[in-house]
Amino acid sequence: MSEKEPGRPLHVYPHATEIQTRWMDNDVYGHVNNVVYYSFFDTAVNRFLIEGGVLDIHKGDVIGLVVETNCRYMQAIEFPQAVRAGIAVTHLGTSSVRYEIGLFTADSDEPAAEGYFVHVYVDRKTRRPTSLPEDFRDLLETIRLKP
Repeated sequence: MSEKEPGRPLHVYPHATEIQTRWMDNDVYGHVNNVVYYSFFDTAVNRFLIEGGVLDIHKGDVIGLVVETNCRYMQAIEFPQAVRAGIAVTHLGTSSVRYEIGLFTADSDEPAAEGYFVHVYVDRKTRRPTSLPEDFRDLLETIRLKP
């Protein structure tokens, strides 16, 4: 049996944002429910894109659809802990992007969870894949991890 691969530390992620847990995030076992971790992933990435001025969730021509996702849980998160979400781009295609996310609590240098999701960017009306606009690609390049 091999040991699990250690998580990526926060300083490796080119961008981080804070997310506050909510009372309703805890489940009956006293920790944040697993489905909420995916919400944290979505919140971190979409906040970055909206604040970067490249995603208009109401009227933009281009929207991202999740086509693949994964999460590895390492430590429990509990309300009222704040979470630091580190994000990075590890693949930038013509219309697809792989975002990798690490979730960290204030009391740990090790991730509580880490995962990824792949967005395929599509035309809002046709729902067909479309090339990412140049300003969108430029913003994603600022958080791209080089191999």
